[in-house]
Amino acid sequence: MKLPLIALTMGDVSGIGPQLLDVLCSGSEIFENCRPVVYGNAAVLRRASQLSGSGLQIREIDSISGSLDFQVGIANCIDRGKSDVAEAVPCEIDARSGQGAFDYLVSAIDDCLCGQMDAITTAPLNKESLRLAGINYPGHTEILADRCGVADFGMMLYLPHSAAIQPPAGLGIVHTTLHTSIASVPGLLNTDAIFEKIRLISGLMQKMGVDQPRVAVCALNPHAGEHGLFGDEEARIIAPAVEHAIQSGLDATGPLPADTLIRRAVHGEFDAVVAMYHDQGHIPFKLLGFDQAVNITLGLPIVRTSPSHGTAFDIAWSHSVPETRGIVEAIKAAAKLSHHQPDR
Repeated sequence: MKLPLIALTMGDVSGIGPQLLDVLCSGSEIFENCRPVVYGNAAVLRRASQLSGSGLQIREIDSISGSLDFQVGIANCIDRGKSDVAEAVPCEIDARSGQGAFDYLVSAIDDCLCGQMDAITTAPLNKESLRLAGINYPGHTEILADRCGVADFGMMLYLPHSAAIQPPAGLGIVHTTLHTSIASVPGLLNTDAIFEKIRLISGLMQKMGVDQPRVAVCALNPHAGEHGLFGDEEARIIAPAVEHAIQSGLDATGPLPADTLIRRAVHGEFDAVVAMYHDQGHIPFKLLGFDQAVNITLGLPIVRTSPSHGTAFDIAWSHSVPETRGIVEAIKAAAKLSHHQPDR
């Protein structure tokens, strides 16, 4: 069986993405899991190779063909973006970088949708650079959902099984609301959206190897509202979603106080968690495994993963070797999930 074809998007060229791809394509680990194709600017990737001294060979290609050579030290690179992205200033917000990150992502999405690629793993982009380029999306997740034409989607963080993460297939957490202000969260929550996140993450964890995923649902308020003392969202919105999930045959529990729920999940009591807002899930997961956490987009007709860190302007384009554990785990997850996609 051939290894899956995975699109590695360069992300924001002013950030750490090009260096990550240089290290990945110069080493053997990802070639044991996939056939990688870089979607990005070849000139920028050459600059990253020169900085590291890796000697990476960059082969510019127009499309995927059966004659491509996939081996350590070679990067097959598709560039359907604007050439001026190579002039973007390193480690700074730049409209050219934002436009490039968008172009590479859209190109990879389209190739996945038409069956030329099996999955996408994205290097980080910068939201301010996107906005400066006139691209009005909060981030990768919303671009993917819009381009794929889906309304029910979610952003999931995943930590693989380890000594610290005891659920046998790892632990996932999905966010009911995502890139929005804390003040807007209560008004955005509704029972249908919470149920949909329970359903989505249960299905994803099945693909990761759990027959009947145990899903825990976070409360919004401290102490799960303390029987209405701190708010009624638990009884009015969240509990009905959990009950709907149970009636639908899913293994769901909640709403539970978030401060103790995550600890219980890490120790193996649950396989997945539904958070109510961005930081409720991101803070504990990044504390538990910042370098290993994987971002998986739920609800898409294609597979997309990424590391959980950002563009790292503070260390990008330096002579230090970037930490690649996050993006390697993201590629491994993409390869595993791609086996559940319809036959190409």
